[in-house]
Amino acid sequence: MTFNKCAQSFQLCYNLYINMMIVGDKMTYKILILEDENTIREMLMAYLTNAGFEVRGYADGISALADFDQFKPHLAILDVMMKGINGFDVLSEIRGKSEIPVLMLTARTMEDDRIKGFELGADDYIRKPFSPKEVVSRVNVFLRRIYGNQTTTITYRELVLDTEKKALYKNDQALDITTREYSILWVFFNNIGIPLTREQIINKAIGYDYEGYDRSIDAFIKNIRHKIEDDVKNPEYIKTKYGYGYTFGDDQN
Repeated sequence: MTFNKCAQSFQLCYNLYINMMIVGDKMTYKILILEDENTIREMLMAYLTNAGFEVRGYADGISALADFDQFKPHLAILDVMMKGINGFDVLSEIRGKSEIPVLMLTARTMEDDRIKGFELGADDYIRKPFSPKEVVSRVNVFLRRIYGNQTTTITYRELVLDTEKKALYKNDQALDITTREYSILWVFFNNIGIPLTREQIINKAIGYDYEGYDRSIDAFIKNIRHKIEDDVKNPEYIKTKYGYGYTFGDDQN
């Protein structure tokens, strides 16, 4: 399938503007996944959907390109090795009309292949086999980098953190949180699945000049758990990493 390439900067800016789709008072980012292995595609779709994104998956490049203009994704994840139109071909077509972030999935390790992808406009590579949680983290990084001035919410499962209102919602219900609890939650939401020491949480949320003890963070965590967890004895969100610190969300350890 051939797509006319748009070289005018005005059109590229217009497409980027149209991509900023706001649902209600929240922005829902849209992710396009091109992967011909059903298990991998469905796994990525499940993890990204669970992270609060609107996701569409495609098993072939022709279908992905045919739906691109209608879907208007904010980010694309493309498998390199595809039958027919491969990931490089799809990347080339996308770059003719859009500057959205594009992540390439590949089992290849050849330097020439990576260079080819970057020359065509790829933003990053994810090597197979990979952790789907790592993919979600990278997606969040690129979305914040590109659309950071547009988004006001970060979503994880039933929780939504509003970074403009400094508010927390669970199942669309507002929860009462203090300013310090918000700061700690902001750190967690930006490090989903990543174990953090008490010192790291304090430094990121409160600052290096904090005069309290590292263990004082435990009191804040306890209060937050009582607000967000259904069962504080078996937390689903903030998990203790014994001898280390805490993890927000799932991790591989």
